[in-house]
Amino acid sequence: MGIRFVLLVNKQGQTRLAQYYEHLSLDERRALEGEIVRKCLARTDQQCSFVEHRNYKVVYRRYASLFFLVGVDNDENELAILEFIHLLVETMDRHFGNVCELDIMFHLEKVHFMLEEMVMNGCIVETSKQNILAPIQLMEKTL
Repeated sequence: MGIRFVLLVNKQGQTRLAQYYEHLSLDERRALEGEIVRKCLARTDQQCSFVEHRNYKVVYRRYASLFFLVGVDNDENELAILEFIHLLVETMDRHFGNVCELDIMFHLEKVHFMLEEMVMNGCIVETSKQNILAPIQLMEKTL
């Protein structure tokens, strides 16, 4: 399948966005998030951005005060996922203008919409920032 989940977490370990592409119960999600967040936040900047956890490979990247964590299958290309994370941040930057944690908190539905435009059923389907943002801009014009 590819991507199993996308998490956006702040430096304190608070989840700001969680999107799953496989079924996990709420308790399983909570436990998984806690374990992965603790593991990734404890790592130093000199360590690589790939962590193996359970049956996932977690690829993460820190932008300012936010950590972007993506759980993928073990056979997924880590560098492609790092590019995906960077594309997501660039897309949010283009829409919000230097995106920050507050933008994500106050416009969570737009961030989910961007993610849904980019990923379908765990597969990356759109990489054009213009195509990702077009439906959101159209929606904003009609409001």
